[in-house]
Amino acid sequence: MSDQLDIADRIEVEALCGELTDAVMMRDFDRVAALFTPDAVMRWPHIDREFVGRQEIRAGIEWGQGLWEFFIQNVHPGIVRVSGDTAMGRAYIEEFGRMHDGSSQRNYALYHDRYRRTPDGWKFSEREYEVRYFDSTPLPGSPLPTNH
Repeated sequence: MSDQLDIADRIEVEALCGELTDAVMMRDFDRVAALFTPDAVMRWPHIDREFVGRQEIRAGIEWGQGLWEFFIQNVHPGIVRVSGDTAMGRAYIEEFGRMHDGSSQRNYALYHDRYRRTPDGWKFSEREYEVRYFDSTPLPGSPLPTNH
């Protein structure tokens, strides 16, 4: 039975990562904040930024998304290791877009994550972004209008 619980926990944590990507892509910053524990920490060392707590994380993601004309992020599952009510994991990231200043960015990165089980399900307790590859070559394409 414990194997089934471990698998269920891992699936829930992977779904949490997908939910966060969707919330960021849809610019649903309240949903972003709700996916973190109240005392969570999010770090972006490549730009020397750290956000502590849901409100700072929400504001930090909104600030970051506000810099982009358009932004695409793809998340690929990495590992998840569950230990009781906590877990650690990694997610692999590919993202690209164009900033409002006209510059383009494409990068490949990792999220180093810590998760905590709460009464509302698994939440991020810590997330650190590590860029492994960065390219500022101008993107040749253009975003299409969205039709939600």
